[in-house]
Amino acid sequence: MKYYIIAGEASGDLHGSNLIKELKKIDHAADIRCWGGDLMEQAGAHLVKHYRDLAFMGFAEVVANLGTILRNLKLCKEDVLRFKPDAIILIDYPGFNLRIAKWAKQQELSSESGAKVIYYISPQVWAWKENRVKEMKKNIDKMIVIIPFEKQYFSNKWNWEVEYVGHPLAAVIQNQKSKFENEKLSDKPIVALLPGSRKQEISKKLPIMLEVSKFFPHHQFIVAEAPSVEDEFYRNFTKRYSNVTSVKNQTYNLLSQAKAAAVTSGTATLETALFGVPEVVCYKGSPVSYQIAKRVIKVKYISLVNLIMDRLVVKELIQNDLTEHNLKRELQELLKNEKRINEIKQDYAELRRLLGEGGNASANAARSIIEFLSK
Repeated sequence: MKYYIIAGEASGDLHGSNLIKELKKIDHAADIRCWGGDLMEQAGAHLVKHYRDLAFMGFAEVVANLGTILRNLKLCKEDVLRFKPDAIILIDYPGFNLRIAKWAKQQELSSESGAKVIYYISPQVWAWKENRVKEMKKNIDKMIVIIPFEKQYFSNKWNWEVEYVGHPLAAVIQNQKSKFENEKLSDKPIVALLPGSRKQEISKKLPIMLEVSKFFPHHQFIVAEAPSVEDEFYRNFTKRYSNVTSVKNQTYNLLSQAKAAAVTSGTATLETALFGVPEVVCYKGSPVSYQIAKRVIKVKYISLVNLIMDRLVVKELIQNDLTEHNLKRELQELLKNEKRINEIKQDYAELRRLLGEGGNASANAARSIIEFLSK
């Protein structure tokens, strides 16, 4: 069968690559085109557009880049029509992918044979823009979710039966943990800095993270560089700090050795928790984007760890609270307060149990997709 997969950021590239590997195990003749990144390409898909050309963060930034976004939508639609896939598989990235879903459904209705629209990793509509669910139900043929509470949310609130397959990171990280035992990154205790994958967010958070390193001279601070951002961009920030280095394409190696971490909100907070690293979650956006987000986002927490556990497991420093003083104080707690460290690690163990209940999520999703298309 022919699959057209669309992911718009680094986490989508990771999950997309694992899905591609599992699809190919079952469907040996799978022909796959994708929008994603290096991992999806390495897994065997033909890469049409890299996510580094797609990632615009925040309300103000999206408006400023609207022309580029519309051109990308046009290019995607034209490429889908030429390829004629059996399935369009959308991975998160809702601003773009929900438009593609609506268009694809219109194509299906206007012709005898159209591609089935499958959404893998739901947009976080439970956080904001809930009204999108009505359109999603019309335009999505199958929804596959990876967060435990989402199945109940869609069923109880929207009368929409979706499939929960487990969280793909649970299996990925479990398989990675033993790989880095002989790859020591520093002789000092390590503090991992994960400032995000987009230049806009990195430039807002990384300077604050780096300033804090001055208060921990006996620790090595290591920045996890995003694969799509050039080294020189980071060096402009890090070159003034004697106990700061960087790694690229080694985030899991870094987390396997870190004693604590400062992590930008998003999938990285979950990855850090699954590695068992005590963390503080950091978020800082443009003032305009933050003020808009504060008014429309309805969840109690911004970290996936806290959302899934439905309580404050890891500290969140958001916007004006993300200061040098606050981050220093929190890192001191994570490095020296044994009671706090043990409490966090106990919560992490419960989190791993919740997310791993479904087994290998990527394999489950691939099997579900192929069974659905074969009906």
